[in-house]
Amino acid sequence: MYDLPYSRHTLRPLVRAIRNSLLPGNARSGLVDGRLVRKFSSTRLLPLAAMMAGLSFSALAENSSSISLEDGVELPEVNVRADELVPQEGYQATTTRVGKIQENPHDVPQAVTTLTRTLMDEQKAGSLREALRNVSGLTFNAAEGGRAGDNMMLRGFYTYGDIYLDGMRDTAQYNREIFNLEQIDVLRGAGAMLFGRGQAGGVINQVSKVPYLADRNSIGASVGSDDYRQLNGDFNKRLGDAMALRVNLMTRDEGSWRSNPANGDEPEIHRDGVAGSFGYGLGTGNEFILSHVRTETDDIPDYGFPFDATTREPTDNFEPDTYWGTDLNFDESETNVSTATYTHRFSSDTAWRTQLRKGDYERSYWARTPNANQAPNAEGIVVGGNGVNTNAGPTRMMDYETLALQSDFNSAFKAWGMPHQYVVGVEYLNEDSFRSALENLGGTTVGDPPLFRPYVGTTTGVPVEFDADSYAIFGQDTVEFIPRWKATLGARRDYMDAEYSSDTSPRLKYGEWSTRAALSFHPTDETNYYLSRSDSFSPTADLYQLTVEPLPPERSDVLELGAKWLLQDGDLALRAAIYRAEKEWERNNDLEATAAILTKKRRTDGLELEAAGRITDKWQVFAGLALMNAKILEVAENVNANTGVITSANPEYKGKRARNTPPYTANIWTTYKLSDGWKVGGGAEAKGERYGYNPSGAGAIPTLPGDTEFHPNTAPSYVRWDALVSYERPTWEVMLNIQNLLDDVWYDSLYDNGAFTIPGTGRRFILSGEYKF
Repeated sequence: MYDLPYSRHTLRPLVRAIRNSLLPGNARSGLVDGRLVRKFSSTRLLPLAAMMAGLSFSALAENSSSISLEDGVELPEVNVRADELVPQEGYQATTTRVGKIQENPHDVPQAVTTLTRTLMDEQKAGSLREALRNVSGLTFNAAEGGRAGDNMMLRGFYTYGDIYLDGMRDTAQYNREIFNLEQIDVLRGAGAMLFGRGQAGGVINQVSKVPYLADRNSIGASVGSDDYRQLNGDFNKRLGDAMALRVNLMTRDEGSWRSNPANGDEPEIHRDGVAGSFGYGLGTGNEFILSHVRTETDDIPDYGFPFDATTREPTDNFEPDTYWGTDLNFDESETNVSTATYTHRFSSDTAWRTQLRKGDYERSYWARTPNANQAPNAEGIVVGGNGVNTNAGPTRMMDYETLALQSDFNSAFKAWGMPHQYVVGVEYLNEDSFRSALENLGGTTVGDPPLFRPYVGTTTGVPVEFDADSYAIFGQDTVEFIPRWKATLGARRDYMDAEYSSDTSPRLKYGEWSTRAALSFHPTDETNYYLSRSDSFSPTADLYQLTVEPLPPERSDVLELGAKWLLQDGDLALRAAIYRAEKEWERNNDLEATAAILTKKRRTDGLELEAAGRITDKWQVFAGLALMNAKILEVAENVNANTGVITSANPEYKGKRARNTPPYTANIWTTYKLSDGWKVGGGAEAKGERYGYNPSGAGAIPTLPGDTEFHPNTAPSYVRWDALVSYERPTWEVMLNIQNLLDDVWYDSLYDNGAFTIPGTGRRFILSGEYKF
């Protein structure tokens, strides 16, 4: 019998090995007596077994290949019940369903970025927008007046149609909160074969919190500068052998460093949310989860800051903290999403999963547009030469309802000695949308300015209505055709039948194929080298209800070569990828504009690097770098809806950098645990210059006065620094975050047509406390 020396140097690798061995990615799932269990091989648990048998770790290391215990003790297979597994911590994710099956992101033959709950909590991210700052190659479009709500660019392409909630389409125009999310998966590249119609940039999938079989609760409170306040709670209660209930609550208020100099009014954020989920049969072969999430917003929107027509940069006529709105402006919304999920596990490698969802999204807003030459008055208006108000601002009310059904079956088998893993499925989606401007209850002069109220629709304008049914069938197979070499092939067929209230495009019917293929090589379990190709399409029938017939739908094609490595005994994940993404017949998505082709063909060539996980037991990092070369290859061709005449945009746009696509983005967040519960950390987010313009017109390209060189409105490059210090005990934690540590002026997002940009937050201190019980 050996003595076990409990030194720091021997216990550190021992603890790491035990922790890694218990990760879901290192286990097989199976049914034992009708209950889902994780099966861990005895070799994964050798360090733990050695401790229990009294072996020294050094002796174990020397004899791990042929170890035998005294008295003939054998190490059995160990079963860990699923009800003992609780949400993981750290920056590195080990499971995802972004590929339609539960797997380790390391094994997906496509670039995947996952934002974990730990990362989002440490940064005090409250909204989806804030969380996505950790995704390299992603930029933000300004919302109000165009594509309202969350609106991002990924790899230089729109993603507003590629946002999902637990694998189901979530494309309504609203501002998403993350209080009920466990993680956010970003599948880069075209994802139409897996998810349906979409863009070339990628898919953003929000993963909801679900109940688990343990009692764990937490409540938190935060206060900060600019009137920041937040309360949140996460309560999970085990109700029986296979039942649990989980409830998440959130309320948040935020002010701003920007204000109207005439009256002191400023943009504000007021968000509330409640989410509940009930699980029955958890950890068994028949699992049922019923959930509902409701969020409300009551914001005062910020339309942004104007560009100077002579410099094409944010104007110097006013300070960046100037705000053109008033507290009469509003952005109100109510979102209700109910989901039922049933999973039947036939065996450890065969499952049938079905989801049914009903969504209702109501929203109404009124914003004020800024002006580069005139300061706002107390009413926030800009006055014309005859005293007539010329700044009523964009208004809208909308009601978007969805009914979705999704069912997929996955299994594994062997044929001719080759392992296969396949998934097949069907989907149905009904969308019913109503959109209208608001009724002006005031006037149009300085003495009688415009006035709009939430959900009071116009009585003179014609609302836009849209009703569509979508159907899809898909299948994908991954085969290990020779040891450590895998090939993936998938195909999907989508059908859509849509009716509009528009006279020019009253109906649209289509059927489109999408495909996905990949070849991957795993020389070891810790490495994955792959080459993948994926495509996607978008008929532009959904979302913004604009079509451009008889031109073909958008088509995208993405080729990607990548590598993934697991280092530090699997604690640190590295990723690298180079890609080429091309899109044809790209549409405009601005509701304030008419249907138009932005570009006939454009391309992004890019390089991405990413790291996530632990460098040491005390040091964690999450970092990404994206280099992008985005160019217009062919200019737009547009069709006159009345005459059918096709006109081309100015050919001088050919070869120009695409809008809102900087040449680089970078991000890093890192923390280090000190002794006695202290932790320090921080990070940075950097983006290069971003252009704002509309390339679909036949007019002159944007230039500086007296010059002929291409020079559109440009949001300048920036680096934003954040910092963190926290003190944690087993049942409580106190944290101080400093956002925009250097108090720099930086510009966060661009309006679709490039007319305005929105300044990012000023320096903000947030003090938080959390109690766990």
